[in-house]
Amino acid sequence: MAPVATRDKNGSPAIDAVSKAIIEQLQEDGRRPYAAIGKAVGLSEAAVRQRVQKLLDQGVMQIVAVTDPLTVGFRRQAMVGITVEGDIDPVADALAGMEEVDYVVATAGSFDLLAEVVCEDDEHLLELINKRIRALSGVRRTESFVYLKLRKQTYTWGTR
Repeated sequence: MAPVATRDKNGSPAIDAVSKAIIEQLQEDGRRPYAAIGKAVGLSEAAVRQRVQKLLDQGVMQIVAVTDPLTVGFRRQAMVGITVEGDIDPVADALAGMEEVDYVVATAGSFDLLAEVVCEDDEHLLELINKRIRALSGVRRTESFVYLKLRKQTYTWGTR
């Protein structure tokens, strides 16, 4: 079986059932050996290695260590809702370039953009919002939702 190579109608890489099964295996355990994945999905270790590399190269997935920011010295997390005047793309690009921002999404609703931020403390959060995010051209309004406690963070939702 050849690795993922085609694109769907939206231009995204087309993912077949075997590649989805590999992704699910890695979502359960990102350090699972390729041989074990191969057994679970019916491929050789080499074929799994090739498919995983292709999925990584295409940007379909990443293999990373997921942490609770509070346990590694970042005492403040927040979601920032941002209302933009005009084109949202330059603001989204600027947010994506900020080290503290780990998630940016364009939305339909009360906000044009949502940005999740991870900061060292409240002073850092205030500086980020007041001096950097609100200073971006086109930002009309922000609203911050400060995280008090992380109750669930998982990436094992599968590929459906």
